[in-house]
Amino acid sequence: MHDIKLIRDNPQAFDSGLTRRGLAPLSSVILDLDQRRRAAQTTFQEIQARRNEASRQIGQVKKNGGDAQGLMDEVAGLKDRLAASETEDKALGEEIDGVLMAIPNLPAEDVPEGPDETANVELRRVGTPRSFDFAPREHDAIGETLGLMDFQAAAKLSGARFVVLKGKLARLERALGAFMLDLQTGAHGYTEINPPFLVRDEALYGTGQLPKFGEDLFRANTGHWLIPTAEVPLTNMASGEILDEARLPIRVTALTPCFRSEAGAAGKDTRGMIRQHQFSKVELVSIAHPERSDEEHERMTACAEEVLKRLGLPYRVIVLCTGDMGFSSRKTYDIEVWLPGQNAYREISSCSNCGDFQARRMNARFRQNGGKSTRFVHTLNGSGLAVGRTLVAVLENYQQADGSVLVPEALRPYMGGLEAIRADV
Repeated sequence: MHDIKLIRDNPQAFDSGLTRRGLAPLSSVILDLDQRRRAAQTTFQEIQARRNEASRQIGQVKKNGGDAQGLMDEVAGLKDRLAASETEDKALGEEIDGVLMAIPNLPAEDVPEGPDETANVELRRVGTPRSFDFAPREHDAIGETLGLMDFQAAAKLSGARFVVLKGKLARLERALGAFMLDLQTGAHGYTEINPPFLVRDEALYGTGQLPKFGEDLFRANTGHWLIPTAEVPLTNMASGEILDEARLPIRVTALTPCFRSEAGAAGKDTRGMIRQHQFSKVELVSIAHPERSDEEHERMTACAEEVLKRLGLPYRVIVLCTGDMGFSSRKTYDIEVWLPGQNAYREISSCSNCGDFQARRMNARFRQNGGKSTRFVHTLNGSGLAVGRTLVAVLENYQQADGSVLVPEALRPYMGGLEAIRADV
């Protein structure tokens, strides 16, 4: 959500930010609606003032024994005009909010400009991809050969873009989630949350999935929505709150299933576990002080990177350009893990600083120490990590020539000491 006052004060900067996003300027449309609404509000105030004055005059006339019928008729007419003016004000306010709700966040000044992922900028690479003395296979071939990854059974149950994991692979996915949670809560100070997986409309409006991206979500017949990410319930815990400044930053994490219709991903990654309707993810969310959110963004990204470092998985970090960022983000780092079976880096985490964009939508504020004034918080979110994609990366990077998969040392305590997964075990 954008601050209408900032648009009034500097429409050129607002339009420039939209242009960098590849969108047409909108300040003139917004300011025209705003001017009409302010005129309606002024009219309402003038009518109300006259009505109050006329009512006072009626009392004075009656007190003096005079005829107040004309004033009474005027008050009756003013009542209808007052209601009409109030209705116009409300309608214009809703129209402005509707326009503002559909406009993405403006990019930070240091975000590279570009139309799509081809303009993203690589910042660093960590780890060296392994050299294989055999042709590395993709994760779905590895899992099916082990007899522990079943797409046919999932299709029978639920259709395409689902998987059934069995035995040691099911345990490995559970181990990954537990390992990530333990790392983020133990080493990095995040508080674990177990949130609802069903949310109301307001929660999705607050984080920016609605109104534009409803087709990417699953809706229950109760009117609830299945969460596309734990970012939604975790961030909305601050909705409508006025927090004490001393509590910031608030850092929370959750391991949840995530549900996405993938409506805009037809034909993409139809095989395997890369892009599914249901997957598990450890989410990181920070509610931060506006003046320290950039620092918090770097910290959050480092927390997500640490998972890959401890698992020994090569990766790279890129900063997304203006045309590739998410709707609510003002700056995003993507972490891409190396997948030898695909001979490519693939996204495994996005860490975004949303500034006060989401906070305005959900009215999340903090009270500055020693004062009465409030400011909007800044919200940040990131994957720490996507569990299914991390499983994919482990399978491909730790595969052996005989078809087995070594268990990374960091995960062995979660796997009962198991060192390798084999088809016969």
